[in-house]
Amino acid sequence: MIANGVVLPMLYLPPVEYFIALNKHKPNILIEREEHFPKQTYRNRTNICSPDGVLALTVPVMKGSKNHTKIKDVKISYDFKWQRLHWMSLQSCYRRSAYFEYYEDDFAGFYENKETFLFDYNEQQLQLLLKLTKIKTNISYTETYEAEYPELIDLRTSINPKKESDIEQKPYFQVFEEQNGFLKNLSIVDLLFNQGPQAINYL
Repeated sequence: MIANGVVLPMLYLPPVEYFIALNKHKPNILIEREEHFPKQTYRNRTNICSPDGVLALTVPVMKGSKNHTKIKDVKISYDFKWQRLHWMSLQSCYRRSAYFEYYEDDFAGFYENKETFLFDYNEQQLQLLLKLTKIKTNISYTETYEAEYPELIDLRTSINPKKESDIEQKPYFQVFEEQNGFLKNLSIVDLLFNQGPQAINYL
């Protein structure tokens, strides 16, 4: 067991607070893959900045992926063209940002290739995001489900769209700031597309 580290869920384009925790507790990162899939969390949704404020994007999962399916076994549904919707939303919301074109090709494949499992999809994105944010860390994965980790900071339930994040977040430039003001704790891609290589200094 890794002590003095953090245990995190596997999320879809995770919010900024997730990467602040990752950067703070590296290299001792444990990612949960044995939990039962909780609905209405960042595990299959992300928040980005649109002209009308926060826009939530959700990855649909196959029916039957209720609370008794392990997160690693949850399958993505392709019954409707959510990939096209997500990619068009990212393009329309961030086309004017300073670094979107710089990173565009890195993300495009995620909206063309059809990955079977949500966990694998999110994991591939996480590896890319760690590379782009230049966070060097070793990630371990849970082998069994444990309700508590006494020696670790457990953030599996606290990073949640239904909970107001209590992180102190300095404003950075956002594309629609004039309309919305600063929107905190959006997806890491909001920080990346607006700040580019400076994202690691921000984190």
